[in-house]
Amino acid sequence: MLRRFLTRQQDDLLRDERERLADLEATLQRLDAPSDDLETLRGARRQLDELFLLVVVGEFNSGKSAFINALLGDPFLPEGVTPTTTQIHLLRHGHGERHVTPEGLVVLSHPAEWLQDINIVDTPGTNAVIQRHQQITEAFIPRSDLVLFVTSADRPFSESERAFLTHIRDWGKKVVLIINKIDLLDQETEIDQIVSFVRENAQKLLGLSPEIFPLSARLALHAKTSPPGSERDKLWERSRFSPLEGYILRTLDERERIRLKLLSPLGVAQRLVARYLEIVHQRQALLREDVKILETVEEQLAAYEEDMRRDFRYHLSHIDNILHGMTMRGMDFFDETVRLGRLLDLLNTERLRGEFDRVVIADTVAQVESHVNEMINWLVDQDFRQWQAVMEYVNRRAAQHEDRIIGRVGGTFDSDRRRLLQSVGRAAQEVVRSYDHDRQAKEIAASVQAAVAQTALVEVGAVGLGALLVKILASTLADVTGLLAAGVVAAFGLYVLPARRRKAKKELRARVEELRARLADVLTRQFERELERSLARIRDAMAPYVRFVRNEQAKLGEAEASLRQIRADLQHMQLAIEEM
Repeated sequence: MLRRFLTRQQDDLLRDERERLADLEATLQRLDAPSDDLETLRGARRQLDELFLLVVVGEFNSGKSAFINALLGDPFLPEGVTPTTTQIHLLRHGHGERHVTPEGLVVLSHPAEWLQDINIVDTPGTNAVIQRHQQITEAFIPRSDLVLFVTSADRPFSESERAFLTHIRDWGKKVVLIINKIDLLDQETEIDQIVSFVRENAQKLLGLSPEIFPLSARLALHAKTSPPGSERDKLWERSRFSPLEGYILRTLDERERIRLKLLSPLGVAQRLVARYLEIVHQRQALLREDVKILETVEEQLAAYEEDMRRDFRYHLSHIDNILHGMTMRGMDFFDETVRLGRLLDLLNTERLRGEFDRVVIADTVAQVESHVNEMINWLVDQDFRQWQAVMEYVNRRAAQHEDRIIGRVGGTFDSDRRRLLQSVGRAAQEVVRSYDHDRQAKEIAASVQAAVAQTALVEVGAVGLGALLVKILASTLADVTGLLAAGVVAAFGLYVLPARRRKAKKELRARVEELRARLADVLTRQFERELERSLARIRDAMAPYVRFVRNEQAKLGEAEASLRQIRADLQHMQLAIEEM
C-alpha cells in the first residue's frame, strides 16, 4: 500500500529495509528468541505495507478519546472519568463498520477524509492501576509510526508517564507531546509554566526536545460541533487545537509520512539488535567461564596422568628390587654350590634343586603378587579420588552459576547449559556414590593376572629356574664323571667348575632380566589401559558439555558478527532516510 507513493530512492530503501529485517529475524531465530520478539519484528515488517499509523497513548482520564473526537469533529469514541477504553481501537476510513480481530483489536471506520492516508489508534490508559491496560498499550508501541503522548494539564508528567515515555524512547519512536485540559487553568502564565516543565523533563527522558502542543480537546470538539458564529470562533481559539491539527493533517505531508514510516521499523530493529547483542555478550562471558572450567578439569586430568605415571614407575621399582634380590641370591648360591668342595652335593640333583628353590627363589612369587595387588589397590584408589575431585570442582562451579540466567529471553541456552554443567557433577557423583572398590580391584586383578600368567612368571618357580638348574647341573655332572674317569680332578676344580659357575650366573641373569622386562611390559600395558579407561570415563561424562560449549561458541560468534553487520546497515539506512 505504501509502494505506490515511493520514489526510486525510497523504493530502494524499502527493499533494503525488508532484507535487513529478514536477516535480523533469521539471526534471532538462531538465538532461540521468544515468539513475542519475533512477532514484534514481523509486525514491523508488515507495518511497511500499511498506512501511516498514529498511536495515541497516555494515562486514563488524560483525554485521549476526547482528543481523537476533537480531531474527527465528532463524539465518536466514548469518554469518561473512569477507564472507558479497555481495548485497542483502530480507526480507519469507512462508513461506520466495526469488527474485532482474532487478536482482540477493535477496528472502527469513520468517514473523515484524512483517514484515507492515516490510521489512528486509541489505546487503554498507561496507568498501572489496571495492569492489563498498560500491557496492551506497551505492546502496540512498536507498531506505531508516530506517537501522540497525551498528558493532562492538572497532573502533567506523572511518574507512570515518565516510565512509559522511557519505554517509548527505547523503541526509537518519534513522539509528539500533547498537554490536554488547559481549560482547567486560569492564567496564561500557568500554561507557560506547565509547557516549560514538560519540555524540560522530556528533554531529560528523550534526549531531545519534542514538539509540544498545549490544548483543550473538550473546547475543540465543542467548537467543531457548534453552529458557525463568533462564539464558535472564540471556543476554537481558546482550545488552541489548530496548531496540532495543522501539524497532523498538513505538516505531516506524504513525504514526511513516508520518511517516518521507513524510520519506524528501524527503531524496532535497532532496539532488538542492541538487546540481543547484549544477550550474546552475556552468553559469551558465561561460556568463557565454562571454557575455564573445562580447561581446569583438563589440567587436573593431565596432572593426574603425570602423577600416575610417576608413581607407577615407583611401584614397578619395587618389583624390580624383588627380582634383583633373587638374582643376587642366585649369584651367591652358585658361588657357594658350584665349587669343588661341594662336589658330592653337585651329584645330588634333587637336593640342590630343593635348596635352590628355598634359598634363591624363596618367596619371590608371593612378593611379586603382593606388590602387584598393592599396585592394583593404588590404581583403584587414585581413580576414585580423581572422580571425587572432578565432582567437587564441577558441582562447586555449577552452584556458583546457579543464579546466572541470561535475560529470560526464552530458548534453551540457559537450561541446556545448566543441565549439562550439572550432569557432569551428577555423573561424577554417581560414580563416587556407587564406587565398589573391591569389585573394581577384582576386575583389574583378573585382567592383570591373566596378562602376568603369559609372561612366564611361573618360570620363577621350580618348573622354570629349577629346570634351568637341572640343566646346568646335568651338564656339570657329565663333566665331573668324565673328568673323574680321566683322573684330572684338578683340572675340573680349576677350569670346568668356574666356567660352569659363570655360565649359570650369566644364564640366571639373562632369564631374570627377560622375566623382569616381560613383567614390566605387561604391567605397564595393563596400567596404561586402566589409566586410559579412567581418563576416558571422565572425559566421556564431560563430552556433552564440551560439545555444547564449542557449538554455542561458534553459534554466538556467527550471531554476533551478523548482529554487528545488521546494526551497521541499519545506521547507514537511517542516515539515508533522514536525509531524504
